[in-house]
Amino acid sequence: MAEQPATPAEAGREQCVTEALAKLDLPAKIALLSGATTWSLPAEPEIGLRPLVMSDGPAGVRGERWAPEDTAVQLPNASALAATWDPELVRTAGRLLAQEARRKGVHLLLAPTINLHRTPRAGRHFECYSEDPLLTAEIGIGLVRGVQDGGVGATIKHFVANDSETDRFTVDVQIDHRTLREIYLAPFEAIIRYASPWAVMSAYNAVNGTTMTENAALNAVLREEWGFSGVIVSDWHAARDTVRDALAGMDVAMPGPDTVYGDKLLAAVKEGVVPEPQIDRMATRVLRLAARTGALEGASVEAPYDGVVDGHALSNELAARSMVLLRNHVEPGGGPTLPLNPKGLRRVAVLGAAAAHPRTGGGGSARVFPPYRISPLQGLRDALPPGVEVSYAEGSNPRLSLPVIEGAVRAELYDDDGSLLSGADLSQASTNGLPELLGDVEVEDVRAVELSGTVDVAEPGRHVFEVRGQGRLTLIVNGKERFSGTLTLADPENPGAALLAPARKRVEMHLEPGTVSFALVKTDIDPANLEFALFSLAYSEPLPDPQRQLDEAEDLAKNADVAIVVVGTSEDVESEGFDRESLALPGTQDELVRRVASVNPRTIVVLNCGAPVLTPWREDVSGILLGWFGGQEMGAAVADVLLGVREPTGRLPTTWPDREDDAPVLATRPNYGELVYEEGVFVGYRAWERAGRTPAYCFGHGLGYTEWRYDSVAAGPGLDDTELARVRVRITNVGTRPGRDVVQVYLSAPDRADGPDRPRFWLAGFASVTAEPGDVAQADIVLPRRAAEVWTDEGWRLPPGSYQILAGASYRDIRLAAALPIT
Repeated sequence: MAEQPATPAEAGREQCVTEALAKLDLPAKIALLSGATTWSLPAEPEIGLRPLVMSDGPAGVRGERWAPEDTAVQLPNASALAATWDPELVRTAGRLLAQEARRKGVHLLLAPTINLHRTPRAGRHFECYSEDPLLTAEIGIGLVRGVQDGGVGATIKHFVANDSETDRFTVDVQIDHRTLREIYLAPFEAIIRYASPWAVMSAYNAVNGTTMTENAALNAVLREEWGFSGVIVSDWHAARDTVRDALAGMDVAMPGPDTVYGDKLLAAVKEGVVPEPQIDRMATRVLRLAARTGALEGASVEAPYDGVVDGHALSNELAARSMVLLRNHVEPGGGPTLPLNPKGLRRVAVLGAAAAHPRTGGGGSARVFPPYRISPLQGLRDALPPGVEVSYAEGSNPRLSLPVIEGAVRAELYDDDGSLLSGADLSQASTNGLPELLGDVEVEDVRAVELSGTVDVAEPGRHVFEVRGQGRLTLIVNGKERFSGTLTLADPENPGAALLAPARKRVEMHLEPGTVSFALVKTDIDPANLEFALFSLAYSEPLPDPQRQLDEAEDLAKNADVAIVVVGTSEDVESEGFDRESLALPGTQDELVRRVASVNPRTIVVLNCGAPVLTPWREDVSGILLGWFGGQEMGAAVADVLLGVREPTGRLPTTWPDREDDAPVLATRPNYGELVYEEGVFVGYRAWERAGRTPAYCFGHGLGYTEWRYDSVAAGPGLDDTELARVRVRITNVGTRPGRDVVQVYLSAPDRADGPDRPRFWLAGFASVTAEPGDVAQADIVLPRRAAEVWTDEGWRLPPGSYQILAGASYRDIRLAAALPIT
């Protein structure tokens, strides 16, 4: 399919692009194809082209600075957005992200991540939407449309099969063509066809032997088959071969300025191994992106939405709407535990480190610095009446690492002679924004960087500093050298390891109360890799005795009317850059829940995580609420849901295992460089069904505060050849409260011995409905033709036969069925 302007308005932009390209010579065109900096493409004043700025942004727009001084509205993590099962609400989230991007001068958002939840051990699970390709596609379509409503480009990533983190830079994913098409390419295809994203990011990994930046699928599938007209940008440092990348159709190599393009690509063109018309096509796509986003003079920005989104209110709504009520025990002789009635409460025990210091966002590319964070402890204290006593104990701390020192920190750069070159004040002891400290200083002159400041010591004892980073580092405390040595990364070949998985060195020392000075110095600065001169200093007062912490929490819980325990994962076990070794909660958190539940029959657990965790105590507690990495308003939303101000309307986008070994797909570690997707199309609930195993909580599960009766389902023909059928489901709110439900429609294939091996049934459509008590709600759902098609050697085919439409509240809660004959 040839590249064509999508709208009449774009025709004018295309003319502007054509005229701009004609003014550039070959070196200038090639210059457009590499980053000028870590986050931007170069300006070209001759044609009115401004720097085109990119930013990470799955849960907030960080911008060009990675520093706490540059705050951004923080939304819940991607899996939480998918748990709303509401593409239109997610579209509003996209509009907010566009608003934030414009505020920060960003033209291209490097989001959403639409890789799949193939295994619960995947470290970046929280940044992806779902285990199901259709749900992933629908939520992704919503976000892309919202971002581009605001005149900012969206980048769907990582194309393709980047579904785990282990050896992600070198792993070769082995996957059959049917599985690739039906499962992993499916959400990319749907988003390109129905949301027209302006960019795609190619992944680090290889698929079936070819690295994705060099893969023929970039041109053959994305452009020729699907009609993608946007930019293909490499993941950071993923581009490795000048000629193969260019011929495959990868437009932009990031980050800059030193990439495989530039002078190397110019030489390849002059030698005749890369045709010059290919450069014209690549440069045209970059200029088209600039024209769409307002970075090219004379081109009108494509921004159909000009409203203002209240980021704080939206963050709150998304947090509440995404929360999944996993368990709500009915008390003997009474009703369900939740929602809590504030009038019946005198003492509330809030327990767990995450209650006071929750993870409100994921790590790595998803990390932003919000203007504030509301913890569950603060949210409950603010929401409960003045007469209710709210007590807190940490009980258990899941962090394996220590918190980075926050407060006034001075960063200074020095030359070979030890002369000060420049300095800046930071709000934490971390060099995330080191290139920005340069000012007018030449990078080649920098030979050392020092972070210095003070910490206030409240009690005597063995205090702990933790040095993080790579290379030669020296720690000085109160004027005395406490550590000097070289830290080595565990995975030095991973370009993001310095940021995502730094080496660590703990240094313990006795300190007396008072103000303690520190300095951390790095002396082996490589000017060519200043962006990765990343190091930081963390600190902790004497660590408490774990057993004493558990005892304190148990004592508080004994005398409370209700005990609310907030537990979850830490950035040490769930983050970008590495996969999870275990699904168990880190530290002594399981013991904390057990001990609290043993002394208080009204124990409610709030889970603060982005991916499945094991819940071995789930039958012993009264309620379980999945709060995700809930964004800056997480604590306020938790309080609203627990107290019944809002209903928990989230539904699981992924199956949660009972025992870790029950999960049908766990492997993340390649064997001799290859990771074989041997499960084929049986991913997620499809795999659970095939294995005959029962999970703790199934795909689509989620409880509410009212009850629903499913009354009828009817199917009619689709309106065109893209639609399989149109389904209408009627349900009645038979409870006592207004409510929202997610009506899920699954498709079951006919049993044919000569047909392809297929799941027993799979998601084909869904809709969110609301109703007052006693009222009927109607869900009208379009089932796409692709939902029933299979990929064969001849392309997509629709096997005929008598299909079944199944409607229900989750994968394991089917309420209605209807026949759907297909001839």
